[in-house]
Amino acid sequence: MHLASYNIRGRSSFGVVSGDGVVDLRPRLAPRLTSVMDVLRAGALDEVRKVAAGVRADFPLTEVELLPPVIGGEKILCIGVNYANRDAELASAGGNTDAKYPSMFFKPPNCFVAHNQPILRPPESEQLEYEGEIALVIGKTGRRIAKDRALDYVAGITLCNEGTIRDWIRHGRFNVTQGKAWDATGSIGPWVTTDVDLTKPLRIVCKINGEVTQDDTTDHMIFGFVDILSYVSTFMTLKPGDIICTGTPTKLNQKDGERKWLKPGDAFEMHVPEVGTLKNVVQDEKALAI
Repeated sequence: MHLASYNIRGRSSFGVVSGDGVVDLRPRLAPRLTSVMDVLRAGALDEVRKVAAGVRADFPLTEVELLPPVIGGEKILCIGVNYANRDAELASAGGNTDAKYPSMFFKPPNCFVAHNQPILRPPESEQLEYEGEIALVIGKTGRRIAKDRALDYVAGITLCNEGTIRDWIRHGRFNVTQGKAWDATGSIGPWVTTDVDLTKPLRIVCKINGEVTQDDTTDHMIFGFVDILSYVSTFMTLKPGDIICTGTPTKLNQKDGERKWLKPGDAFEMHVPEVGTLKNVVQDEKALAI
């Protein structure tokens, strides 16, 4: 099931994407459930599935303006350097393969635009970089989650371009926040896909202007989904709507010291067969002071 948030005909709503159409759920489930966030908090995925089953689409997918699929979650967590092949690429920086625990950082929601919305390159830097990742969407509250139960806490997955302004990463000595928190430099979507078998490898393929630049599977992750969920929930409570971006594969034919930056007009595309495709085009951000 693909669960989407969107604007349609002057109102915000949510629904199930089926083929080329959308079953609009807000009119059917309001006032109790008016958003994807409401569905997650209520543990109502089964209810949504039953309501949408066999229902004819209310309008074509091309009519909706997709939004980030989960709006109003408490936190977005990111796992750094989490693919073995990328660890080799970054060996000069110390690598991560032998690490006992994953590297982590937060990102605020303002970093992400939705599917088909423009990614913005800020005037302060030309080093805008993309990072295609699987993002876990938490479906129920959990703390100190055992590994054998960890996947029970995942409502579904979505796709994430965890955008980075690379030359701002090391402005401070001991953090990466300055390079990771820029407005509209990444994207997320197009929807939350439930019922994905997370025990099997998922293939991630990213393209820039039609050229394949990332192609890997999640079985090359250093810390798998179960490891991440169990570790993170040791020190913080995971809640419905929380998102965990699980790391990006290595870039093809690109060394750490020879990075290619995104520029205006570039088209980013990320595809995972079980989910679909996330697409965005890069624009320059207008340097407006507020």
